[in-house]
Formats: sequence, structure tokens, C-alpha cells
Amino acid sequence: MTKFIAEESFWQLFPDAAIGIIVARSLKGAADVSEEDAAAIASLLAEANRAADRHLTSNTTSQNEVVRVWREAYQQFKTKKGARCSIENLLKRVLKGNPVGSITPSVDIYNAISLKYALPVGGEDIDSFVGDFRLGITEGGDAFLPIGEDAEDPTLPGELCYRDDEGAVCRCWNWRDGQRSALTDDSENAILVMECVDPARRADLDAALDEFAALMERYLGAHIVERTIVDRAHPEVVIA
Repeated sequence: MTKFIAEESFWQLFPDAAIGIIVARSLKGAADVSEEDAAAIASLLAEANRAADRHLTSNTTSQNEVVRVWREAYQQFKTKKGARCSIENLLKRVLKGNPVGSITPSVDIYNAISLKYALPVGGEDIDSFVGDFRLGITEGGDAFLPIGEDAEDPTLPGELCYRDDEGAVCRCWNWRDGQRSALTDDSENAILVMECVDPARRADLDAALDEFAALMERYLGAHIVERTIVDRAHPEVVIA
């Protein structure tokens, strides 16, 4: 049995946070997605890039409310210099007229949801985990090989990160994924994670999770075995 566990060290910092969890099994590989469905996913992503404008009331990225709450959150724990919430990086591209492009069908879907709802979204290959998948403050030194890099970049003491018994999975909460657990074109079983630090946006989180799960079912043939929201009263869920 494998669990996702948001540890007490996380709730001490963010008692009102909510984390959406979807466990999707039997995903189609990228090569098995039809040309028609691939085009539909690309269209969803293009529309989400346009829809993201409704969250942007300022041309200064950090002054937009959906980014400001994350800037404040990142001040609560140790981060690597320059680390920013994933949604800030996506919205910055929209502001600069450089829309988020296609990567793989699964990643395109979660980027589309992230842009549409202005919530950070990520996904990991469940089959890569060693032990439970945890979110909490680390003592540092967790092994981590970032996507696209050749050198290890271990966690810092006091950093908030996702990790398992093998090392870090995602640095600085939702800043950067590692190669070991990243979704690939051939991943079959995924955990999809969506974070919300603004209690006023809990309804947005619910709606985003529902749409996310429906898209994974429709286009990737996913069998959704779990769709839930983790909060302080319910800090863990079985994922495998």
C-alpha cells in the first residue's frame, strides 16, 4: 500500500490549504492517442492559454492575485534562489505573448487545466515511487536530479518539497520536477496533484478536479480510481 501524506510540518505553515488528488490508471501511451484526439488536446491547450487572460488584471506578473498568494506562500519556507510556483511561470508566458506549447498529451492536459483555473498542477508516475509520497518540510540533502539536467541538486534544510524514500520528487513545493518520477509518453499510472492556498478558491479547485478527471478519461482512456481533496482534517489518501 502506498499513500500520499501531507505531513504536519506542511499544515503548520498552511492550515487552510487544500490539495486535489487524482489517481489515474491504465493511461494510453502518447503513440496510442489518435490524431483526432491529439488535435483536440492541442486545441484545449490553445484555448486555455487564451482563457488565462481573465486571471491577469496587471501586466506585472506578481501583482495578479492568483500569483500574489503564491509569492506570499513561498516566503514561508526555504527556497532555492529564483524558485517560483509553477502557475506563475505559466502565466508569465501568457503575459509575454509566448503561449504554453505542446509537450505530451498528459502534460498538455494538465497545463490546460492549470492555465484555465490559474492553479498549479503537476503529475508524477506512481510506479516510480519508493515508499509513501509525502509533502512536508525536509532536513535537506534529499537526492534530486532535475528534469533536463545532468547534475544532482539536493534539497535545502527547511525546504518544503514532495518526496519519497528515494529522494525528492518536486522541489520547493511545486517549482520543479525531477527526472526519476516525471510522467513520460509511456507512463501508465499517474498521480495528478493540484494545490490551492486561497480558501476562497476551494470551489475552483473542485471544478478543476472534475474537469481534469473527465479529460483524462476521455482522451487518455484513464481509469480514475481516486479523486479527492486532502486538507488538514483529511491529510492522507491511499494511492496504490
